[in-house]
Amino acid sequence: MTTYTVGLGCDRGVALDTVREAVRAALDLAGAHAGQVVAAASITIKQDEAALLALAQEHGWPLVFYAPEQLAQVEVPNPSETVRKYTGTPSVSEAAALLAAGPHTPMTALVVEKHKHRGADGKNATVSIARKEA
Repeated sequence: MTTYTVGLGCDRGVALDTVREAVRAALDLAGAHAGQVVAAASITIKQDEAALLALAQEHGWPLVFYAPEQLAQVEVPNPSETVRKYTGTPSVSEAAALLAAGPHTPMTALVVEKHKHRGADGKNATVSIARKEA
């Protein structure tokens, strides 16, 4: 069975439903399901983000957080200067998904790039999915 890692980015104070919807949509795009996810990951400044913690707990996914310096070293297809301005790295979800998939995981392992979703709460969640290295 192919396994995946999920990279998560979001606006501060995002609703759990918004993150759930974003992850569900990204998994659908990947042709995958939550049971194939072996880890979720984000940036250290999101360590206290209630929606991310709740989502990982709901699914029983380990949730890993990476420092901006670690994320900034990962080559990604969709870097953003806006994201860099606020977080110190040009990518959160794509870089986190790749790092969680294993050291030196190539950008080609991304099966879903930077899927953005705006929820009913008016806040954004961004999800990227990478194929896990064997």
